[in-house]
Amino acid sequence: MNPYEKKRRWKLFLLVFAVVIGGASVFYTDFFVKKMEREERVQFELWVKGTEKSYQMFDDRLFMEMTRLINISSSVPVILTDTTGTKIETYLRLDSSKTNYQNAATKTVTYDPGYFQRELNRMKKQHPPLPITYMEKKMLVYYKDSFTLTQLRYFPYIQLAVIALFLLTAYVAFSSARKAEQDQVWVGMAKETAHQLGTPISSLMAWVELIKSRFEAENDPLIAEMENDIKRLEVITDRFSKIGSKPILEDHVVFVVISNFIDYFKLRTSDKIIFSITGDEQVRAMLNVPLFDWVIENLLKNAANAIANEGSITVNIIENLAKEEVFIDVTDTGKGIPRSKFDAVFQPGFTTRKRGWGLGLSLTRRIVENYHSGQIFVKESEIDKGTTFRIILKSSITYEPTTSTRIS
Repeated sequence: MNPYEKKRRWKLFLLVFAVVIGGASVFYTDFFVKKMEREERVQFELWVKGTEKSYQMFDDRLFMEMTRLINISSSVPVILTDTTGTKIETYLRLDSSKTNYQNAATKTVTYDPGYFQRELNRMKKQHPPLPITYMEKKMLVYYKDSFTLTQLRYFPYIQLAVIALFLLTAYVAFSSARKAEQDQVWVGMAKETAHQLGTPISSLMAWVELIKSRFEAENDPLIAEMENDIKRLEVITDRFSKIGSKPILEDHVVFVVISNFIDYFKLRTSDKIIFSITGDEQVRAMLNVPLFDWVIENLLKNAANAIANEGSITVNIIENLAKEEVFIDVTDTGKGIPRSKFDAVFQPGFTTRKRGWGLGLSLTRRIVENYHSGQIFVKESEIDKGTTFRIILKSSITYEPTTSTRIS
């Protein structure tokens, strides 16, 4: 299992674990809320019966005391209506700031009639009414959940939101710290690799010069290719030495930069693959050539690996004059990429090959986005027909475009 798959499984496991914890919290709180709701219902029924009985007492002092105790024992807001449930007769324990307040303009005490109707509608939705004989008059009494029960209903969701916020903050902080640590390790490894490559490259250059002088092989094509490979190693060393440093971008003709790399790359790839570069020959962009060659190299290697036997790889260069952008499309006739993997291919550790670290496209995106302020993505792909990657860069100048095609 590659690192990307492991990472994805861990994320899935943590997500399932969080859902289980959240579900258990909501379930337990819901159970407790229903239990408290039943207790409030019983308490409310006792209040209704106690209220009815208190008005049957002939002792006024005992009646007042009974009424006071009943009201103290209950904390739920209550509205009494006529038997049709439409006309409000009286109320208890509603918000006093809404039931009566002083009008600043008229200096009179008044109330908000809409408040009573809104409260009655809420009560009707929450609980069925109970009949009551109050002051020798038959009525219906409605009630709503107490303040404590109302808060308790929302508690699990508030709790989940707080937990989710905490986990998100912790995840972002952990990811940032881990990314910073990985960047430091990556930069250290890159610079150490560049340092270690310096000595053998110098030795190889000396050996080639010795061979040329001893065997008079200055014009030997094999020696020329050996020199090209040594120069390539120097470029690679230069790439690694630039990791972690701000690269210097210079104005280059994109067509020329890519053509030069294709000339080198095609000689080291199967001759059954046809390379071609098409599009605008004069379009320019700000590039760091050693790093940008790395981008093209990774894309061409992936394209070549995707082609089983015979096929073609085409690089098309287009300038969008309206937005002053350069589009570089790298198209192959390989096995294609499933749509669900369009973004995953750029994740570190993602690879479809038995051998490989899965870092090529991740590094490619890093170079394009972080160093060249551009974009790279899978433009389109079809299984067994091919894939097109698109790079978007800012063009450095405006020009009159010419179209060219080169096949090799």
